[in-house]
Amino acid sequence: MPTFVYTGKTAAGEMKKGELQAANLAQATAALRRQAIVPASINQKKAGLSLNFKIPGLGHGVKTKDLVIFSRQFATMIDAGLPLVQCLDILASQQENPEFKRVLFDVKGSVEGGSTFADSLRKHPKVFDDLYINLIAAGEVGGILDTILNRLSGFLEKNEKLKGKIKGAMTYPTAVIVIACLVVAGLLLWVVPIFEDMFAGFGQALPAPTQIVVNMSRVLQYYWYMIIGAVVGIGVALNRTYKVPKGRKVMDAVLLKLPVVGDLIRKTAVARFTRTLGTMLSSGVPILEGLEIVSKTSGNVIIEEAIMKARTSLSQGKTLAEPLIETKVFPGMVTQMISVGESTGALDTMLTKIADFYEEEVDAAVDALTSLIEPMLMAFLGIVVGGLVIALYLPIFQIAGAAAG
Repeated sequence: MPTFVYTGKTAAGEMKKGELQAANLAQATAALRRQAIVPASINQKKAGLSLNFKIPGLGHGVKTKDLVIFSRQFATMIDAGLPLVQCLDILASQQENPEFKRVLFDVKGSVEGGSTFADSLRKHPKVFDDLYINLIAAGEVGGILDTILNRLSGFLEKNEKLKGKIKGAMTYPTAVIVIACLVVAGLLLWVVPIFEDMFAGFGQALPAPTQIVVNMSRVLQYYWYMIIGAVVGIGVALNRTYKVPKGRKVMDAVLLKLPVVGDLIRKTAVARFTRTLGTMLSSGVPILEGLEIVSKTSGNVIIEEAIMKARTSLSQGKTLAEPLIETKVFPGMVTQMISVGESTGALDTMLTKIADFYEEEVDAAVDALTSLIEPMLMAFLGIVVGGLVIALYLPIFQIAGAAAG
């Protein structure tokens, strides 16, 4: 029978630590309650030597889907009148993701110890972000926790759908480019050397295209490690540059100016900004606090700076639309609709309408990008592979022509 290490508060208010044996976590919790101890944390004690280790990147993690299901089920239970701690106990017990199960039991123990639900969630920033925590805090204060949880699950679903569409649009071209590179590398490493040996017996100078292909083959055969090192080095350099504030700002500015891709990034950022801020405002989160949180979720430092500039101006008594217009980052239609929303006192509703519109725009932009990429990829493959084949057969054609003449 496993041993559990616990920390809890007695009926007299004293903190107590100890160990107990139980079949599972639920029985351990029940045993502590029978002893009039409110558990703050309960963890299974590990054996001296354990083979239960985690491999980085292969852990269970808490996915957005897990949060969506949790939020919807939690909202239903709260709406049905179940106590908060009982809801957490039920949801944690039936949770299949072991990492999320551990987190939920820890949150439950913290709530039982006297902390608010929002403060308990704040102890797990890798699972619950600032947006989630602040909306939960607003729901607790306003007594509308079930409504907030439903809004959160809807927001998370839309946000995940948006990410999925963009990832889906990038998957096909990435796969084609990788396959094309592997095919070309295979031709250069194993096919071209065979033709090169055959050409050596012709005793004639090779045509320029054929010589270029032969030289490429030699470079890849003898300096492949340098090529791989250069590719890895460029990747590391770009990654480190992006982590430096100045470097990230330059790269994000370049991305926004790229044709087609830049427009897609801008529309995605606008949809995310308006959806997130609209959800927070409709849930009772103060606009200044909401803008600070939203800026961190923009995904682009140029847009983040524009939002923070708008927040500063708003704190000085200006409207939200004025500084957004000055930044010239957001489209004119967006700033005009925000201005109308502010003047009519329905900013949250207007932001939601903008988000709906721009999510449709993102769909259209993704379709346009996909339809543009497909013929470009086909042309690329035709030119590269076809060019290699023609270059390899040019000497044979020359010899055949000379023999016919």
